[in-house]
Amino acid sequence: MHSNTPRAERPGRRPPLTLREAALFSMFGAIMFGFKYFMEFLPSVHPLALFIVALTLVYRSKALYPLYVFVLLNGVREGFAAWWVPYLYIFLPLWVAGMLVPRSLPRKYAMPILMLACALQGLAFGAMFAPVWALYAKLSLRATLDWIIVGLSFDIPHAISNFAFGALILPLADLLRRLERGKY
Repeated sequence: MHSNTPRAERPGRRPPLTLREAALFSMFGAIMFGFKYFMEFLPSVHPLALFIVALTLVYRSKALYPLYVFVLLNGVREGFAAWWVPYLYIFLPLWVAGMLVPRSLPRKYAMPILMLACALQGLAFGAMFAPVWALYAKLSLRATLDWIIVGLSFDIPHAISNFAFGALILPLADLLRRLERGKY
């Protein structure tokens, strides 16, 4: 049976990404990319976790669009090589954290949980990066573990900065919600 109702309007179907959303999410991906490279003088210090989690709290599953715009821009700038492959999954724990926090959770609990999730992602960055790098560089298990341990000198500042930026997640999400409602 053929329906005259367009696919996007059928019950149970998600509407496609609007032009406004495509522009907005592209802009956020570019902002995340810009912040990461603007702050390169401070290794592993950038507000990516802040943006990923705040965007997830507001836009839910659609927050994956700006995340992967960011990932794509990194590949375009630096080349699509082995280092880039972990970028396809390494930021997903932040998105999952944003998705799992109940909307009804009081702010006094949500804030430290989200800050801690950001810190843990920063601390685990090298370990999450390691499987692809170990396969690419043909590292033994021992060499991979050594690589992770040496990388802690970057992961610890990453965790601390993610924790600090995490304090801005709920204020940024509030601002985004107000802007979405047209209330500046």
